[in-house]
Formats: sequence, structure tokens, C-alpha cells
Amino acid sequence: MRRSVTTPDAPAAIGPYSQGIRHDGLLWCSGQLGLDPEGRMVPGGAAGEARQALVNLEAVCREAGTSLAHALRCTIYLADLGDFAAVNAVYAEAFQEPFPARATVQVAALPKGGRVEIDAVVALP
Repeated sequence: MRRSVTTPDAPAAIGPYSQGIRHDGLLWCSGQLGLDPEGRMVPGGAAGEARQALVNLEAVCREAGTSLAHALRCTIYLADLGDFAAVNAVYAEAFQEPFPARATVQVAALPKGGRVEIDAVVALP
């Protein structure tokens, strides 16, 4: 059975989707932007947004009873692939080996004018 995960410690969904879905031992986290829990974009460019997106993902994980330490796969969406190095440095601070599988792609645009969005699939204990 799938179950929605919602926390006030991450920004509310800006569309018809859940912050996360628990199903069959996995947490499927929707993409998180660099928005604070009140929905305001954080300062600091792509690095600041990536850091906040990871904080938001961790909040969703915590609500589901897990953490990003159990992440299996992440996808990073960048409005400008030129931000890859800065975002990669922030990402490297958030994870330890063995690192989750990952894809990074450049997109034409992100909601709310964001520069970075990150989603994750996380194992549940």
C-alpha cells in the first residue's frame, strides 16, 4: 500500500503531488527546489539552492522514518549545467560512500525560477 509523506519542515507541494510516497520498503521523494519551508527561494545561487533542496529532502526522509544516508538514487536537475561543479561540491558534503546512484541533467526551466531541483529514492529501515 502506498502512503503519502508530508512535513511542514519542507515547502508544500506546488502542484497535485506528494512530498513523498512510501511504498514497499522505499520512499520516493518528489523533487525539491531551493525553497525554505515558507516557499521562499533561498539566496546563494545554485550552491545555496542545492543545499536547501537537500535539507528539504532530509526533512521528508525524517518524516518517513529514514534519512538521506539511505538514499539509493538521486536526480539533479539544473537550469544551467555550468552550475555542475558548485552543486556537485554541495552534494558531496551531503553523502558518504557508497554514494547513491545519480543522474544530472540540464533542463529548460524549473518552477519558481529555481536553478536546482533534486529528487531521491530512499530505502526505509
